[in-house]
Amino acid sequence: MTRLFLVRHGPTHAKGMVGWTDLPADLSERAAIARLSAHLPGNARVVSSDLTRAIATADAIQGPRPRLPHLPDLREIHFGQWEMRRFPDIEAEDPVLAHAFWETPGDVRPPGGESWNDTRARVDAAIDRLVTEYRGANLVVVAHFGVILTQVQRALRTTANDALAHRIDNLSVTELAMDANGWAVLRINHRP
Repeated sequence: MTRLFLVRHGPTHAKGMVGWTDLPADLSERAAIARLSAHLPGNARVVSSDLTRAIATADAIQGPRPRLPHLPDLREIHFGQWEMRRFPDIEAEDPVLAHAFWETPGDVRPPGGESWNDTRARVDAAIDRLVTEYRGANLVVVAHFGVILTQVQRALRTTANDALAHRIDNLSVTELAMDANGWAVLRINHRP
């Protein structure tokens, strides 16, 4: 069985939609980081997206665990022209598209960005490569809200809407397992 420990990076405190914008994480919650690191299996390999907030969070929780190269395919959804903008501003500009993106996630894309399905396909492929290469191992994957929810959707075999109903806090861990029977969800949004 391969187990994934999907960790959401530390908070950025940004007020807009943050996808591929490379912001730092606030890692001042030292006790929370220590608890998270202690909760993760000591024999796990650690991998993160290539964005600074994920890399720094992975650095903070890595401990003696081996590190894998950063993966750009583990980036958050790309919001295109909506990057760093607040939802009310986007809604005022194009209410139909803004609501469709969140209320009927799937093939709806922000201008110059990715749809939910685009993101899910990208992340599924990256996770599949990791699971194939490290079959039977424990993997700590430090990534983003949308990345984690794409894998919750996959494991629960549910809709994007149902997946988006889950809360994924900063510095939380969502645990999934993959074996011959497929994916299973062990816990979602756990704060050790």
